[in-house]
Amino acid sequence: MNSNKPKVLILCTGNSCRSHMAEGILRRAAGDLLEVFSAGSNPAGCVHPNAIAALREIGIDISTHTSKHLDPFLNAGIDTVITVCGHANDACPVFPGKVHRYHWGFEDPPKAVRPGESEMDAFRRIRDEIRPVFEAYAAGYREALGKP
Repeated sequence: MNSNKPKVLILCTGNSCRSHMAEGILRRAAGDLLEVFSAGSNPAGCVHPNAIAALREIGIDISTHTSKHLDPFLNAGIDTVITVCGHANDACPVFPGKVHRYHWGFEDPPKAVRPGESEMDAFRRIRDEIRPVFEAYAAGYREALGKP
């Protein structure tokens, strides 16, 4: 966390699925402009293997990510906090300074399996919902800066 780039923290309760998928997607889309992290209010302690597999399918490697608690980020100069689940949005603490906050909620993939769908299918579906939101955020940020 030592660059001069604005810092974006993506929060979810367990920091095992949605926040890591969003982190990987945003880092690929705008890692040259933003420093991107993810954390949880009650971290699961691991990144779900299906989250790793779902992103690997679209060319993003999050296999080295770890599940982290949000506390170390409270005084880390975070500029933007994005919550991706309702509980994290409700439990999100106040970050010091002027912090932009956004909430874009997505279903928890292991709990979102629909009839006829495998758990991996649910991860792919949620990934495909997260991807355009975070790619659009990156594109809008890039456009606002006038960067190609």
